[in-house]
Amino acid sequence: MTIPVCAPARPAGRKPRLDLPAGAVDCHFHVFGPESAYPYAPGRSYTPPDAPLLAYEELAGTLGFSRGVIVQPSVYGLDNRRTLEAVRRSRLPMRAVVVLDPEISDAELEALHRQGARGVRFNLLFKAGLTIEAAGRLAERIRPLGWHLQFLADVSAIEDLAGLVAGLGVPAVFDHLGHVPAAKGIADPGFQALLGLVREGRAWVKLSGSYRVTGRRHTPYDDAAPFVSALVEAGPHQLLWGTDWPHPSIGVPMPDDADLVDMFGEWVTDEALRQGIFVDNPERLYGFAEA
Repeated sequence: MTIPVCAPARPAGRKPRLDLPAGAVDCHFHVFGPESAYPYAPGRSYTPPDAPLLAYEELAGTLGFSRGVIVQPSVYGLDNRRTLEAVRRSRLPMRAVVVLDPEISDAELEALHRQGARGVRFNLLFKAGLTIEAAGRLAERIRPLGWHLQFLADVSAIEDLAGLVAGLGVPAVFDHLGHVPAAKGIADPGFQALLGLVREGRAWVKLSGSYRVTGRRHTPYDDAAPFVSALVEAGPHQLLWGTDWPHPSIGVPMPDDADLVDMFGEWVTDEALRQGIFVDNPERLYGFAEA
């Protein structure tokens, strides 16, 4: 079976019309390649083009981000070297979300914490990631460090979302609006369960990747706007934003990152809410004030 190759991200272009608040954090991006130094997992769902740290840092400066959270992508499996190397080399303060074997030692976990890791990712949509069966064991392992579990999952396909989160005992973060196809609407039971968790302060959601749920081909992805509005109403203190750069494995034409920032600015117009989503909330979740 041929593994599809992703389109490259657009180079950093114009500045967005929206001025981001000082200290803004991009809570979701990836770095890829070169494959010769960081080989991809053979069972992956896609092959990304090179997306180097310097290209990301140029984009972050153009958009107005001064800190970031790099997320381990499925194509690297349990090999976190590329992700952690980017944290170490970046000119920006960085945190990382990694993918781990549940049997990792305490000493290795503590070393990862010192390197900036603050969460473990479960990618349930793309191959080569962790399976949901490992969630309970990993939650137990990371609880003393104050980390979280991050899920790339369509919450409309999870039968008992509230039960899953309740059994973890650590914060749960859901990528990309909960990944519910926009055509299902906000009344979808899975999305309503997610809203309940946000309302109770038991889950966080990244207001990112709207192009992954939309039925539109180009920005603005207006069918995703009601999901953002519902999440903001449910619990603005539990929300984050990320570019999802370099936008791997998407089903729409490659978006312009400035357009994505401006689209969000049109959906969330209150400056205090933006301050929370871009600055205060990520500081609280990722511990940027820690040494």
